[in-house]
Amino acid sequence: MLERGDLYRVTSPPGDPRRHRVVLIVSRQQFIASSYSTVTCVPVYSSYHGMATQVLLGSEQGLKHVSSLHCDELLSLRKAVLTNYVGSLSDAKMAEVSRALAVALAIEPEDLPAD
Repeated sequence: MLERGDLYRVTSPPGDPRRHRVVLIVSRQQFIASSYSTVTCVPVYSSYHGMATQVLLGSEQGLKHVSSLHCDELLSLRKAVLTNYVGSLSDAKMAEVSRALAVALAIEPEDLPAD
């Protein structure tokens, strides 16, 4: 079963010149479990520029070398292409991803409703 925070290697991702790309699933779990055929993902790149929208990853997450998530580049991928599991992110690393996504989408804490 697909889960938020899982990394998958995708073959021939749409619009990507590389034959393979690792992606992170960032859709909420309720959406992943729904009948929708796609989920939102963030691509992993070998480059890192220190931007607030990037999150460093490495062998702890199942990758072969230091890489980074680029949260400015969200992708919608069919669930059916997510078959080559690589690893998953810890809660602490997912908190970094959430912060990077908030920056990428210009979501400020005051924009969120109080619980």
